[in-house]
Amino acid sequence: MSVQRCTGVSLAGGGNQMGNQINILAEAVHDGLGLSYPPVIDLGPKLSREQLLASIHATMSRHQGGPIWLFAYGSLIWRPECSAVERQRGRVHGYHRGLYLWSHEHRGTPEQPGLVFGLDRGGSCSGFAYRLPEDNIDESLLALWQREMPFPSYRPHWLNCRLEDGTKVQALGFVLERHLPSYAGNLPDSVLTQVLANASGRYGTTWEYVEQTIRALRTHAMPDLSLEARFKRCRPVLLAI
Repeated sequence: MSVQRCTGVSLAGGGNQMGNQINILAEAVHDGLGLSYPPVIDLGPKLSREQLLASIHATMSRHQGGPIWLFAYGSLIWRPECSAVERQRGRVHGYHRGLYLWSHEHRGTPEQPGLVFGLDRGGSCSGFAYRLPEDNIDESLLALWQREMPFPSYRPHWLNCRLEDGTKVQALGFVLERHLPSYAGNLPDSVLTQVLANASGRYGTTWEYVEQTIRALRTHAMPDLSLEARFKRCRPVLLAI
């Protein structure tokens, strides 16, 4: 049986009862309870240019000044969107990389959703920090938002990032919102196997996306061993399909 997901849940008001219901739903999805593939998900309408620009403005208003850094933890490592004047390996604490976001466009379709990475609460995450050039920064940020935020699935957030030279910087990252329909959570291997076997979108398959990210992380001497183990667990089953 496919999971039915709803949209339009507001966190404003509703009291503790609504908050508890959201937490229970998030935990159930995170644990993969009762979930089969493909799920029925309504992500709502895509964000308009005006909405993207408003999100950029709100995010930049929270920047504390100085150079603008971008934290890359997934495909931005091996397919950057913006030019950079400096790149260093870095680590953020309080968030970890997870294949927790349903994709209807980049790596899947509404009929067969794919999965992409996001930053979820807890742990730490290694990646690259890019220092963006001041020239054409507005155009660079819009291109980044158009790629990462076709739907309001992430929350742009300024992360505390420690660079490999020991410097601490404020870096822009895209973190997951657990209450949104796009949040898949930590799915069971049986579901992940089906996603890897079937999901394909504008930029290719979920399988290719995960494989390229694993390869890029290992090439740059910051392997994600948990992700690699998960991928290997699903691969023998996938090859037998």
